[in-house]
Amino acid sequence: MAGCDHPSIHPAGAHVKRSRSSARPLAVALATAVAAVVPLAGVAAPAAHAATGHTAASSKATDKSAIVPGRYIVMMKAAPLARYTGGMKGFPRTKPLAGHKLDMRSVAATKYKHHLLSTHRSVLGKAGISARSIANNYSVAFNGFSAKLTKAQAAKLAQTGGVARVWPVELRTADTVSTPAFLGLDGPGGVWNSQFGGSPNAGRGMIIADLDSGIWPENPSFDKLAATPDHKQIQAKWNGTCDKGVRDKIKCNNKVIGARYYGADFGNDISDDFDSPRDFNGHGSHTASTAAGNHGVPVTISGYALGDASGMAPAARIAVYKVLWEDAAAANASGTTEGIVAAIDDAVADGADVINYSISGSSSFIVSPDEIAFLGAANAGVFVSASAGNSGPTASTVAHNAPWEMTVAADTHDRGAVKSVTLGNGATYTGMGYGAGVGPAPVVNSPAAAVAGADATKANLCYSAASNDGVAVLDPAKVAGKIVVCTRGTNARVDKSLAVKEAGGVGMILADNGSGVTADFHAVPSVHINLADGTAVKAYVAGTPNPTATISAQDSSPVEAPNVAGFSSRGPAVAGGGDLLKPDIAAPGVGIFAAVAPPGNAGENFQSYDGTSMAAPHITGIAALILQKHPTWSPMWVKSAIMTTATQLTNRNRPIQGASGNATPFEMGAGHVQAAPAFNPGLVYDSTVVDWLAYGCAIGQVQLVSTVCSQVPVIDPSDFNSPSIAIGALPGDQTITRTVTNASGIASNYHVSVDAPPGTTVTVNTPSFRAVPGGKATYTVTITRTTAPLNAYTFGSLTWSDDAGHSVRIPIAVRPVAAAFPSQVTGNGTSGSKPITVQPGYTGTLTASVSGLVPATVSTTAETAKGTKAVVPITIPAGTTYARFATYDADYPAGTDIDLLVKNSAGTTVGSSGGATAEESVNLINPAAGNYTVEVTYFAGSTATLAMKLNSFLLGSADAGNMTATPASQAVTLGTPATVTAAWSGLAANTRYLGAVNFGDGTNPLGRTIVNVLP
Repeated sequence: MAGCDHPSIHPAGAHVKRSRSSARPLAVALATAVAAVVPLAGVAAPAAHAATGHTAASSKATDKSAIVPGRYIVMMKAAPLARYTGGMKGFPRTKPLAGHKLDMRSVAATKYKHHLLSTHRSVLGKAGISARSIANNYSVAFNGFSAKLTKAQAAKLAQTGGVARVWPVELRTADTVSTPAFLGLDGPGGVWNSQFGGSPNAGRGMIIADLDSGIWPENPSFDKLAATPDHKQIQAKWNGTCDKGVRDKIKCNNKVIGARYYGADFGNDISDDFDSPRDFNGHGSHTASTAAGNHGVPVTISGYALGDASGMAPAARIAVYKVLWEDAAAANASGTTEGIVAAIDDAVADGADVINYSISGSSSFIVSPDEIAFLGAANAGVFVSASAGNSGPTASTVAHNAPWEMTVAADTHDRGAVKSVTLGNGATYTGMGYGAGVGPAPVVNSPAAAVAGADATKANLCYSAASNDGVAVLDPAKVAGKIVVCTRGTNARVDKSLAVKEAGGVGMILADNGSGVTADFHAVPSVHINLADGTAVKAYVAGTPNPTATISAQDSSPVEAPNVAGFSSRGPAVAGGGDLLKPDIAAPGVGIFAAVAPPGNAGENFQSYDGTSMAAPHITGIAALILQKHPTWSPMWVKSAIMTTATQLTNRNRPIQGASGNATPFEMGAGHVQAAPAFNPGLVYDSTVVDWLAYGCAIGQVQLVSTVCSQVPVIDPSDFNSPSIAIGALPGDQTITRTVTNASGIASNYHVSVDAPPGTTVTVNTPSFRAVPGGKATYTVTITRTTAPLNAYTFGSLTWSDDAGHSVRIPIAVRPVAAAFPSQVTGNGTSGSKPITVQPGYTGTLTASVSGLVPATVSTTAETAKGTKAVVPITIPAGTTYARFATYDADYPAGTDIDLLVKNSAGTTVGSSGGATAEESVNLINPAAGNYTVEVTYFAGSTATLAMKLNSFLLGSADAGNMTATPASQAVTLGTPATVTAAWSGLAANTRYLGAVNFGDGTNPLGRTIVNVLP
């Protein structure tokens, strides 16, 4: 689950099974070995980056276990209903106007949909494939279809006119009693009362689509609504259905108004689940009830009465789209992209206002099938809230990095669950937990309490017999009457206390593994303490004769909050190279009480879950409330309102904390959501589909699926009109443009204030402006590095304020670099030259030297059948600083598609390139010396077989005497461009060469520009 740490059945510390995008035609390197944060190409990188080894490129480098064999998603070039603006004779526009929803009942929509479906069949016919291979059609948010195809058929279809892209179907995995009050919704002065006149009205007229593992409709959170004065409003826009299912059917009501499920027909294995929208896992019920569960529902877990629960929009209707399926052998429910895209299509067509997506996604691509479908949904006026992922606190792990959706990080809330453990030496350590205390009692470390011959790792982790094939790992003779110290990881947290109980123990101290402490309902009195404190406790127990401990009872007093959850995925985003801030916002995602499915939760109706999956539905519900109040607002207005009114302070007016001090925008986005001010933000930062596509083109990704980039403005990605400012590489200075719109009903004079990132100056071209209702104002921001350390992010903010009380804040995140220069340049001929522009981020000396040029070694394969591969062995010598393996369009007939996969001697894939043509390249930076293989695949083309030419370049540091870089040294000034000219001569005709111009500051290397010379 892209977001859930399930205490009952999921391994603690293993929050999510990540799947990598299958976006096929990728020809740019996006990741390096050792999971380092990759600097932008051509930007001077810190030494740690320069030392990394391999660069992997392709979407085809996908974990095979994440692929569903024999099933593909085909994207057509024509726009789906949500994006079709007209222009084709006989087919009027179907894209809704601003502030309106897609009208699926219109004649235009019906006619255009039928046209799209006919093109799906015809394109298969053109490729000589039966239309019966179609499994499912998409036409609303995404135009295309899924199909059962062979590899050869998929390859042929990819080359057929009208087809934009073919992907293999992938698996995606699934990534609150006091939170309404904590977020300012409940209570006399809360949003429910101030904006809607009470909780019975909060969410009326809104339909929330929850794409997840289904629903347990008998939970009281989903009981029938007592009154439905919005009946006609719902009826006017609801086009959905309630599919009750085949086995273990469900019933809908006026709360859960719709249900669909996407089972075996969509490539899913449903053998461990209900053949219906009914939830087995519990994740879907949890997210749905968090977003829109009924108000005032009593919650009891493990016999503890915990108060009354409510969703964020308790009067909203819920539409269920079961896309995730229980797998008894896996930690999390999972589902295919084939089903997910269908669900997005259906949710938009059914009339949903908001979509909740607490499911995993790519951290590298914004053009996977589900992300493209969400673009269509947003373009149709549907707000999308997506979980950021649970791979924190590691940097650059955030998923769902598209600008058209809201990406939600997880933080804590103020419900007290404080417990402590006091040792026999008087030391006390504070942690978390529910329920009673115990002690003083003898205490033992679990490895010392193991059964003779037990697996040492499982003993350390305290596996119960129930989770170890009936075999206990803790010895009752060593545990009875004692408190046991267990370590977090692998098996469920509550499984550990169960193991202690099985062995006769009276309590448990759970030592964290760095994922972050949380409170659970355990089998024996327990406390969860952090990694450092756990280490100290273990040392005391191991080094003390007759050690003892006392675990306190729970202190339920409100605690300081929020703080960012340790597991929450962080930026900077790999997709976009840090030029768009992600995540966008933070919301409660730790210890969230909500409805679950009893079969997957030990018979419980409610449970406490952790994860960004739990954070996303908080935003989903709040977005529904804002749209209820402002029905003409676009999804981007709502997103901006939530971001610009967020707080960066706890309930005790201190900075929110992250992994190592004050939380940064890469941990919490704009900050922690505040519901009340989001209804009246003052100004908003708007964007449309043209802007989204311009951003996607600017980062080189939309080109992978569309030719639309020639039709949209060319922008620097940092100039996308986001309610944040992010610059992944700042060489000296950069000027950013933003436009704001007055979303209030009053004219106001706004004045700017800036909290400049330390080590920079920030200048706004206009310190004030007057905005009339609906009026726009454009301003520029120039950020200049002064003393900020190079290659490290620095953070600040910019705020526009007026006399009416509006405070419109956006975060700033910039990474100063020593210099920026192109990652590569290309020239032609046996002699010639190429200027290289360098943007210095310092004042001093710029040096330039050369490596190479080296000629390509061309290996010609045997005739290779279409759809198969040839393997070329390669030996990389010591001292190689850059290796390239490439094929070129110029060597083959038009329409040829070749793919490359590079493996080391251990058989590990170290790089790949899988574009839609024969122009492919895999680049390895500072590769280890040794034997490699390059798999050259003839993916598609006009001939049955093909002899392919692999060009190998192995570049060392030596100057080959055939290229110069001038001037070799020059004085440069911060922010003033400098030019270095690469010139070559004496090259062999009809030969490709590769070299590098290496830049330095007179003392340290800054990086290099690769020089390609073609015949």
